[in-house]
Amino acid sequence: MRLALFDQDRIGLVDGDHLVDVTELLAGPGPYGPAGPLQRHIERGTVPDPHDLRGLPRTPLAEAELEAPLPRPGKIVGAPVNYLDHKAEMAYPTSIAELGVFLKATSSVIGPGRDVLLPYSDLRTDQEGELAVVIGRTASRVPVADALSHVFGYTCLLDITVRSTEDRSTRKSFDTFTPLGPWITTADEVPDPDALDLRCTVAGEQRQHTSTADLIFGVAELVAYTSSVMTLHPGDVIATGTPAGVGPIRHGDRITVDIERIGRLEVGVDGSRATPYAERPGRRARTGG
Repeated sequence: MRLALFDQDRIGLVDGDHLVDVTELLAGPGPYGPAGPLQRHIERGTVPDPHDLRGLPRTPLAEAELEAPLPRPGKIVGAPVNYLDHKAEMAYPTSIAELGVFLKATSSVIGPGRDVLLPYSDLRTDQEGELAVVIGRTASRVPVADALSHVFGYTCLLDITVRSTEDRSTRKSFDTFTPLGPWITTADEVPDPDALDLRCTVAGEQRQHTSTADLIFGVAELVAYTSSVMTLHPGDVIATGTPAGVGPIRHGDRITVDIERIGRLEVGVDGSRATPYAERPGRRARTGG
C-alpha cells in the first residue's frame, strides 16, 4: 500500500491516479493532534480489508493537496556519512561506524510542494536526498535478523543542511529542513530496501544517483544499531544517509527525490527572507560585541 496524508488530515490509499479516503477505516475519528492520523494508524496496526474500500470517496491525485505523511514524527534519526562516495567527496575521516547517529528537530518537517526556507544569505545550504525508514512497532536492542520486522514502510526525505560551524543537529533542524513524502510505501511493497535506485535533481540537473546497496550500514543494520542506542517507537523516522552529489541550493530552485518503488518528492526553495550569518540571534552575546 501507499498511504498519503492529504486535504487537511485525510488518509488516502493511492490507487492508480486516485486517492481512496480511508481515514475513518484506518485511524478512526479525530481529532488527531499534530502527529496526524497516519501516526495513529501505525500505532494501531490496523490492516484494511479490500472489501471495505468499496464505495469510499475517491479524489484524483492531481487535485489533492498532499501533506507530509507524518507531520510531527516522534523523532527523526539521521545517519551521517553512510555512503563511502559521500565520505570521499566531503573528505570526512570517519563514517557512521565511528560517528553514530544524530537527531533532527521534528518541527523541521514539511510536505510535498512546500518550500525550503534558506536561513542565511551568505552560507552554503545543501540538498541531501535520502531513503527514510518509518518504524512500525517498538524496537529496543533488536538483532539485525529481526530488524526489518519492525519497519512499517518507507518514504522519501530531504536532509537539508547548512554548512556552518554548528553541530549537525543545529545545521539540519531549521524549520522546513526535512521535506518528507509524498506518501509512505508499506514494507510489504519493498522486498529489499537495500536494492533501490535513488536519484536527486536540483533545478532540473541530476546531482545524486545511487543504489541503496551502497549503504555502509544497510537498513536492517541501521535499525538494529539505532535501537541499541534509543528505543524506537511506531512512527519514528530514520533517514538512512545521503550519497555523493550534495551541493548548494538557491532561491527559485526545485528539488526532487525519486526512489524506486517508493515515490517522488518535490519541493521548492525560497531565499527571500535569508539574512547574513553574522546577524543571527545570539551573535552579540557570543562575541561580546
